[in-house]
Amino acid sequence: MLRREFRIILLSLLVSVILTAAKFTAYFLTHSVAILSDALESIINVVAGAFASYSIYLAGKPRDENHPYGHGKIEFFSIGFEGAMIFIAGCLILFKAVQYFLGAAVLHGLSHGIWLISAAALANLLLGQYLVRTGRKLSSITLSGNGQHIMTDVYSSVGLIAALAVISFTGWTWVDPAVSVIMGLMILRKGYQLLRRSISGLMDETDIKMIDRVTGILNANRRAAWIDVHNMRVQQYGNNYHIDCHLTLPYYLQLSQAHEELKAMETLVNSEIPAGEVEFFIHTDPCLPICCHYCQLMECPVRSEAFTGKITWTRENVLPNRKHG
Repeated sequence: MLRREFRIILLSLLVSVILTAAKFTAYFLTHSVAILSDALESIINVVAGAFASYSIYLAGKPRDENHPYGHGKIEFFSIGFEGAMIFIAGCLILFKAVQYFLGAAVLHGLSHGIWLISAAALANLLLGQYLVRTGRKLSSITLSGNGQHIMTDVYSSVGLIAALAVISFTGWTWVDPAVSVIMGLMILRKGYQLLRRSISGLMDETDIKMIDRVTGILNANRRAAWIDVHNMRVQQYGNNYHIDCHLTLPYYLQLSQAHEELKAMETLVNSEIPAGEVEFFIHTDPCLPICCHYCQLMECPVRSEAFTGKITWTRENVLPNRKHG
């Protein structure tokens, strides 16, 4: 899987280099600061693509004594680096736009610029959609992040094409730096979003979507001996997940029986989430008399309380560190 990711990100890098060259050609033909803004963002695509290639290579290395959870965390560094580069590019674009407001440049050859930017936008659209779709399929935040960045480039290019067309028909050269300011602000926003995603991953922020997905799988395939699940925590390492949780089991089970129940839960989740590996670290808790109210083991030999109803597992009752009820 990682070899496929590596080939895809190398393809993205090659396309980004070609499109960057096309955009700088359009800038030298037109002297448009808005086109320069688009070209500067494409340089970030190239640098980020190179860093993403290395991060995917490193993430594919096996676990070792110094990295018992693998090297997947590098992907969060990758999107953080990309976000920082995008943020810097946005600042440079705004600075350049202010310079052009103070002394507008003469624009020429706009038709050639429009055609070059249009071709680059179409190529980026196809590449960005492919990266986002494949990143989701492979659970690769690096591919998804790179694809989202390229899609932002597409949106800015479409706005740029419209602005160049307006300038071509009206002669309003002030539209050029004005559009550059708008593009700079959009790029700053995208850089912030990637930085935010990077920080949340490095700080092991709770992945609510994964929590909901795992609890949905467990609810649909629940075994009677699984009385409750609580204190669930999820950590992501590349496209792999490490999940800690407490599982309440009947207190009279033998060690081999308890181990069988834990293994069944881990096997179940891994069979339902094929992209990557889900590693469980499960702590077992013995049941208490209060658990009888929602324990579905109807033939339990030590039941002391009547069954009153099943409790569906949700993020509200699997995240806290306490038994249900």
